[in-house]
Amino acid sequence: MDEHDLGKALQQQVLDAFEKENPLNITGSGSKSFLGHVPHGQTIDVFKHRGIVNYDPRELVLTARSGTPLSKIEATLADAGQILAFEPPHFGNQATLGGTIACALSGPRRPYSGSARDFVLGCQILNGRGEILRFGGQVMKNVAGYDVSRLMAGAYGTLGILLEISLKVLPRPAASITVTHECSAAEAIESMSALLGKPYPVDAACHDGDHCHVRISGSAQAVSEARTKIPGETMPDAETFWAALREHEHPFFDHRNTLYRIMVKPATPPLPIEGSWLLDWGGAQRWLFSRKDFSTIRHCVEQAGGHVSVFRSDDRAVELFQPLPAPLLALHQRIKSGFDPKSIFNRGRLYGNL
Repeated sequence: MDEHDLGKALQQQVLDAFEKENPLNITGSGSKSFLGHVPHGQTIDVFKHRGIVNYDPRELVLTARSGTPLSKIEATLADAGQILAFEPPHFGNQATLGGTIACALSGPRRPYSGSARDFVLGCQILNGRGEILRFGGQVMKNVAGYDVSRLMAGAYGTLGILLEISLKVLPRPAASITVTHECSAAEAIESMSALLGKPYPVDAACHDGDHCHVRISGSAQAVSEARTKIPGETMPDAETFWAALREHEHPFFDHRNTLYRIMVKPATPPLPIEGSWLLDWGGAQRWLFSRKDFSTIRHCVEQAGGHVSVFRSDDRAVELFQPLPAPLLALHQRIKSGFDPKSIFNRGRLYGNL
């Protein structure tokens, strides 16, 4: 079946579900299936809807179908000396572009280069009425009003099926080194926060329990000059370290307790919650393994001005995401109704009433 026929088959499956009001569970490779609640409904598989549609290295834009493997995209970009600047985690060998954007996943470079959402230029989607719609385009300045294409990033497939996605890409840095030094979490937070205000080409910083690691990337001259200003020893095989951190293969992630993802301002002091901590994104994203209940953790995080979600858990029937305030929930419901009026897509993946 060619891509045109596959697209038609997906559209017909949605039209049938719309008519019968049957929910659909959008799946690709399954690498992100552990995220969120278990959705209801019949499987609609987009894994075979793949291929790079258009790529012009001179324009720094790539368009690919949602089922295209991330590994294929990254290899194609590497051949041209370019990268996905938001450094997405794969969480599986067959990870796809669609799942990455739907879950809005970004890696260690995120606070320095931007999020997955920031690099989405446009998309083609299949909405809950079975209509194929296109938003945005393949240039940065092409949108008048609300940028609907970026709304799809982080929607977990609840608004529609991503068919094609156009992304801005960037040149690979000419040089990169990682420096590391032993310190406490409080000292690392102070150090990493200070770097945010410095004109150094830092593009990753984390504290993994005992050491603070800072990656410096850019021109050879800029990296060399910054290296003299940032304390620590040069880390050998740094690329392997950051890949392990991104993919949750770092030894920290070997814990078996529930894994919480906490977002706070980078300079926020260590939170008084018992458990094992890893600080990423310069202190803004904090991973916590803890036996404490979600409500206790959420209260502490809210007091610090942040928010928390359950990233991995054996029990996915419990509350996983921070409850939405009533006005924000009402807005989410209106948007959901506009794209998916009969709530057939990934019903319950984010919240029970979405």
